[in-house]
Parts: sequence; structure tokens; C-alpha cells
Amino acid sequence: MELPVDFTHPAWLAGFGTVIGYGLIIAVLTVMVFLIPYAFFAFL
Repeated sequence: MELPVDFTHPAWLAGFGTVIGYGLIIAVLTVMVFLIPYAFFAFL
């Protein structure tokens, strides 16, 4: 089955890159804001 959309078009690649990039930033910030302080105070 062939999809009617060409996902190798530069606009699709830029969109996917943006979503992945923002997802990584959100993941890093979540770890920094929640998990690092939790681990710090848990082992205090």
C-alpha cells in the first residue's frame, strides 16, 4: 500500500525535526526540574 504523501519532502523533514527537537528539549527540562531535585533531596 502506497501512501499519497511523500514524507521525504523538505517541509516534512523540517516538521519532524522540529517535533523531535522540541520533544528532546521538553524531556531534558523535565529531568532538570523534577528528577534531579527529587534525587537530591531523596538522598539527603
